[in-house]
Amino acid sequence: MFRWLANLFTKTTSRPLTRAARVLRARYDAAVTNDDNRRHWAGADGLSANAANSAEVRRILRNRARYEVANNSYARGIVLTLANDAIGTGPRLQVLTDDADANRRIEREFGAWSRAVNLPEKLRTMRMSRAQDGEAFAVLTSNPVLPTAIQLDLRLIEADQVCTPDLNALITNGIDGIVFDDAGNPIEYHVLKSHPGEAVRLTRDYDRLPAEAMIHLFRLDRPGQARGIPDIMPALPLFAQLRRFTLAVLAAAETAADFAGILYTDAPANGEADAAEPFEPIELEQRALLTMPGGWKMSQLEAEQPATTYGEFKHEILNEIARCLNMPFKKGVQEAGFSSTTCSIRHFCINVIESKRNAQQECSCWA
Repeated sequence: MFRWLANLFTKTTSRPLTRAARVLRARYDAAVTNDDNRRHWAGADGLSANAANSAEVRRILRNRARYEVANNSYARGIVLTLANDAIGTGPRLQVLTDDADANRRIEREFGAWSRAVNLPEKLRTMRMSRAQDGEAFAVLTSNPVLPTAIQLDLRLIEADQVCTPDLNALITNGIDGIVFDDAGNPIEYHVLKSHPGEAVRLTRDYDRLPAEAMIHLFRLDRPGQARGIPDIMPALPLFAQLRRFTLAVLAAAETAADFAGILYTDAPANGEADAAEPFEPIELEQRALLTMPGGWKMSQLEAEQPATTYGEFKHEILNEIARCLNMPFKKGVQEAGFSSTTCSIRHFCINVIESKRNAQQECSCWA
């Protein structure tokens, strides 16, 4: 009795939770694998960035992206629009020192050097290469033929040439043509003396170029990534679907147009109807009134393809294609009919501003 009364007035403490009770069990629907989503997630892996972007994977993606850009009008237009909008007419130097004469002289020399090396076109080519090849390389070289005092020039090379054909990269910190130091900085690039796709003079010899002489342009998607993949890589299957749907709709329309009409009868198999040879073509005269055999009717073949939704399908799939490039639908599709006029206006504005540099003028075309 006394022990029972003492327990009533004694402060009770909670029992400590066991380890099994402290574990919080949560569930994510996206982490569940069942019969419905097993095939969808079959390609998911845990490879690193460089292992996922291996040399063979990048080669396949480059070849397929180049094929689409070369043969698909929308792919070519999107890549060209991206390069034209990113580079435009090229960079222009603006020096803001206290010496106005020195500023103009330096800006004039930079403009002359830019025109001599054709800098705008090379930069647009590099941006297009990054979109379809995944990366672009430019070697800083000395060109004694340049008419300017600055002999610096840019020699563009394709991503296929930056690789290590031997096994030396396995000994050092090398990743397919690029050697890194212990801090992860590139210190050397291996450039093949000839393109791997050349039909003649194929050699495995390569040059070792210092990192200071190489410009490597690519998009860093994952930490530790050393080589790039095409910007339009997620849209490659969509380009194929767009081409297949277009050909299917065209084939259905051509098939319907090839047959002027079809003879059919509602009579049963043993019913009364005049004899007619199956699949026999009938020559029809233009603007003539015809009579059909007894028990037979004629109707025109209609295409059952969803031709009425063709425009909507193209709109949605092109919108999805341009999304991986952060490009709106109207710019990715409708820019082609407007870019030539826009470029002409911009060139005109540049000429006006450069000819009247000292005048304070504003041009509404730059808005």
